[in-house]
Amino acid sequence: MDTTLNDPLLGAVLDGRYRVEERIAVGGMATVYRGTDLRLDRVLALKVMHPALAGDAGFTDRFIREAKAVARLSHQNVVNVFDQGADGNAVFLAMEYVPGRTLRDVLRDRGALSVRAALDVLEPVLAALGAAHRAGLVHRDVKPENVLITDGGLVKVADFGLVRLLSGADAAVTNTTTPGVIMGTVSYLAPEQIQPQGTTDQRVDVYAAGIMLYELLTGSKPYLGDNPMQVIYRHLHEDVPPPSAVVPTLAPELDAIVAAATARDPQARPWDAVELLAALQRLRRGLTPAQLDIEPPAATQPAPRFAPGEATSVLSAVPLATGPEHTSVLATPPPEFFIQPRPYHEPPPPPRRAKRAPSRRTRRSLVWGSVLGAVLLVVAAISYFLSGAVYATVPSVLGQSQTQAAGTLDGAGLRGSFVQAFSETVPAGQVISSDPGVGQRARKSDAVKVTLSKGPERIAVPDVTGKPLAQAQQQLTAARLTPGTSTQDYSPTVAQGSVISTSPAAGQQLAVNAPVALVVSKGPAPVAVPDTTGQAVTDAQNRLTTAGFKVALASAQAYSDTVPSGSVVSQDVTGTAAPGSTVTLTLSKGPQPVAVPSVTGMSQSDATAALTGAGFKVKSSGLNFFGLSSVSGQSPAAGTMLPKGSTVTINF
Repeated sequence: MDTTLNDPLLGAVLDGRYRVEERIAVGGMATVYRGTDLRLDRVLALKVMHPALAGDAGFTDRFIREAKAVARLSHQNVVNVFDQGADGNAVFLAMEYVPGRTLRDVLRDRGALSVRAALDVLEPVLAALGAAHRAGLVHRDVKPENVLITDGGLVKVADFGLVRLLSGADAAVTNTTTPGVIMGTVSYLAPEQIQPQGTTDQRVDVYAAGIMLYELLTGSKPYLGDNPMQVIYRHLHEDVPPPSAVVPTLAPELDAIVAAATARDPQARPWDAVELLAALQRLRRGLTPAQLDIEPPAATQPAPRFAPGEATSVLSAVPLATGPEHTSVLATPPPEFFIQPRPYHEPPPPPRRAKRAPSRRTRRSLVWGSVLGAVLLVVAAISYFLSGAVYATVPSVLGQSQTQAAGTLDGAGLRGSFVQAFSETVPAGQVISSDPGVGQRARKSDAVKVTLSKGPERIAVPDVTGKPLAQAQQQLTAARLTPGTSTQDYSPTVAQGSVISTSPAAGQQLAVNAPVALVVSKGPAPVAVPDTTGQAVTDAQNRLTTAGFKVALASAQAYSDTVPSGSVVSQDVTGTAAPGSTVTLTLSKGPQPVAVPSVTGMSQSDATAALTGAGFKVKSSGLNFFGLSSVSGQSPAAGTMLPKGSTVTINF
């Protein structure tokens, strides 16, 4: 029967904002739904605490701490928490919805992965955990069920429900668990999480990541058992076997890094996920493409035994029932459980056969066999002691000062060779990494290369003011900074196309590859150009020069019926223009001349009409009785070119 049909939250709207639409998963503390933010119209995930736990202040506080803890992180590989609230008995988190599958789904479908694929998954997981560790947070429930892979291949770490603060005002509350109770997922618990007096820090996440790496490479967990207690016992008393025991083609470096990450002694593990990530990246660079891309054989499934699975639940106190894997609350067994193994009952011996007296040849073989065995034992003992005299395991020195690291190495029978490098995350004077890495064996005669932090590298912004944009960008790139966005502005002093200023300003200290924005000049701001049309040339020149412009006269002049000769007919620039630009003036030649028409032989009225129609004035000379006389002559003569408005005299 589909129990989702009876889920009262389906279709409900929480806090008047979040509509519950579909159940996604059920865990030990909460149920996860797909929902919609009605205010922002976006899909999200709603993690709602089980009603039976909502009344428990301890569980509610832990639930709210998850929201606060993830809110401190801003990382692309961490599932974001948007909001936290309560609606009646429903205490919920509004979280980023990640469409895709969990890493558990991938392992169930594919089994073991290639080395390249395993590293491609684990590296972003460690990047997310590293961000949490550097923010003072410990996840404490790292497992494939809490690793989400989007349809686009982005890896995200989810479910900080068991998060622990390493320091700060809330640390005491967060670090406290109920006495005699174990929080976490059995297959991924570090030994110190199981011990009654164990102290947990970020290295429990490193341990769980090492277990996950083993599982990614082999397709199965390293510890199996008939019940949870058997798995817990193996965490405490057995080292994680090398992955190459299951997949012989794996590089031995992978065995070493799994051994270091899952060391039962926390001091032998990488200090945090950042150090483990750096070791993985160094390992990847040292592997050949063939070693990275070897396809593992199909994962063989063990006989049905306790191998905690995918469901998340809260288990009651011991005795524990066999079942799927849980994020569990387990009652701690009595201390002697962790010291005394279970009694072993030897099966009854087989019936004895009657002995025969050994022959002489047999006795001689036994003697030589004894001698050879003794020699081999001596050789083995010598090799063992020489190995201890020649080699030592590199301890973790991450975060220590040079003096402290030298003392730690000296205590392990090693010496350090110290170099310095810049680091954005490790404070100056503290150790960033060691080579060989933590948990690897090193010759006592060889120095362990220890890298100390010089603090973050900072670069002064170069002064590129006044330089052309392309040249300024090249100079920033050469200084190992990134040319940022370019905007334009007017400048009365900086040439067009050159840099006015930078942001941050020249001389400020920035991280490597930090962006530097540039402001580029568009030249001086435009100003109004005076209109000098119709003005005398000297007056026009004075006005334009005073306004900040240069003046030029056009080589050709233009006729104008309205502008006197020598005055300005037109100018080529109007409106606004940049100061200093040139304005060209065209001068008037006065009215355009026309030919005097011939009016000889015309009557006075006709001649007058013809001349005035051509633009001339008319003057009569002589006597014209009764208006009957015709024009006998004209001055100037017909065809003469005169400006319009000139006077033509007609004679009778």
